[in-house]
Amino acid sequence: MIKIKYLSLSILFILIIASGAFTSRADEPVQVTVSILPQRYFVKKIGADFVRVSVIVQPGASPATYEPKPSQMRDIMNSKIYFAIGVPFEKTWLDKFASFNPEMLIIQTDSYIKKKNMPGGHHFGHEHPGVDSDAVNPRIIPDPHIWLSPPLVKLQAETIADALIKSDPSRKSVYEKNLRYFHQELEDLDLEIRSILHQGIKRPEFLVFHPSWGYFADAYGLKQIPVEIEGKEPGAGQMADLIKYAKKIGTKAVFIQPQFPLRNAGTIAREINADLIIADPLSEDWMTNLREVAEKFAAALN
Repeated sequence: MIKIKYLSLSILFILIIASGAFTSRADEPVQVTVSILPQRYFVKKIGADFVRVSVIVQPGASPATYEPKPSQMRDIMNSKIYFAIGVPFEKTWLDKFASFNPEMLIIQTDSYIKKKNMPGGHHFGHEHPGVDSDAVNPRIIPDPHIWLSPPLVKLQAETIADALIKSDPSRKSVYEKNLRYFHQELEDLDLEIRSILHQGIKRPEFLVFHPSWGYFADAYGLKQIPVEIEGKEPGAGQMADLIKYAKKIGTKAVFIQPQFPLRNAGTIAREINADLIIADPLSEDWMTNLREVAEKFAAALN
């Protein structure tokens, strides 16, 4: 199936070249493509009206399993830059994107960020209950959710600005100025989130279906307890342990994201008499969303 799709995309590539899709003018915005919606927010903050940003993973879809549509390849063909961020679908598709448009810069915005590991198992009832990575399962999977920590977004923003300057040096001063403004906004947001979360939180653990919020938790002294482990829903025994631990710590909320099924999260919520609360890690209105999620965490942990 993948080979058939790859052949279809190759044919589309030839047709686009034949139609003259690569023609552009110097005064046109720089065409870039990103993997997920929050990246468009970051790129627009720095590039403003001088960039045109296409997004591969569409709203409601998961970057773990997404397969680009043939119609999206036109954006790839016209892009000067592709900003990758380390989400799973990139492992399959980045090389294909590069073969379709060899002139396109592929920028890894996670290059200078030390990633943590995705949770590999539960340790309920031990000295440090919660999640652990290597002790239970030796298979190491880097956590890609670096866009959910304002301090880490500052690093990504620098990488984005450097790439835009390299591709469009005539606007270097604009990109540098916008980067300074964005850095200040990120610092202000960081202080605001700290203020929201540090007002009487009784316990730092929060229950979440998919472990998206590890970097956010690290930045603000919280601890996520995921229902899902390495992309898999828990077995009956794991569910029982999770429910027992959630009751022990008095959890009153289970955080979910709209891109994943809710069956097991709903079961746990009913068993512990907790609310299901949406915390979307892929919202395009990134700054507003992160502020709202912080308020949801604060309310639940109080």
